[in-house]
Amino acid sequence: MSSKEYFDNVAEQWDSMRQNFFTTAVREAAFRVAGIKSGDLAADIGAGTGFITEGLLLNGLTVIAVDESEAMLEVLRSKFLGKDIHCYQGESQQLPIADATVDYAFANMYLHHVESPGKAIAEMVRIIKPGGKLVLTDLDEHPYSFLREEHHDRWLGFKRAEIVKWFTASGLKDVRVDCLGQNCCTKSANNGEEAAISIFVASGVK
Repeated sequence: MSSKEYFDNVAEQWDSMRQNFFTTAVREAAFRVAGIKSGDLAADIGAGTGFITEGLLLNGLTVIAVDESEAMLEVLRSKFLGKDIHCYQGESQQLPIADATVDYAFANMYLHHVESPGKAIAEMVRIIKPGGKLVLTDLDEHPYSFLREEHHDRWLGFKRAEIVKWFTASGLKDVRVDCLGQNCCTKSANNGEEAAISIFVASGVK
């Protein structure tokens, strides 16, 4: 099963599932790092059912939400009817957004699901305006292989040095990767193995 098929299948349950993994402190930390301003335009890449999008809308931003799963986007649309949001289905290496369009690009727990993280980062950088920011929140490298089988993760987190390398190679400046101070927590449905994985927040300026 691909990541897209997995998220198509769990779309209706994703909001309740997500609450078991991490809290709203994740997006609040990302927004502080980005320095978001009301009235700006942000992209939520790998938007899912709108965890990041919801916070951005609450802070007065316009949002472009992109996900490869149409089922996830259907849930997102139903939650934010009438809000200042545009939703598009798109792939990690071909986002349906023009060059230099957004003030910020956010991606939460997205990178470990893509085939080529470096190319996905470069594609997100493409859509950011000069002076805009890319902010990622994702998992540090970890040993919990059951996440590949049960949640269809492609990558078991990342070394922070890898993130710095990809950000820098994509032309970003002022690159930082810091501990967010939160863990992503889950438990295997098959053997009961418990995982508590530290989350990083990475940022860079175009």
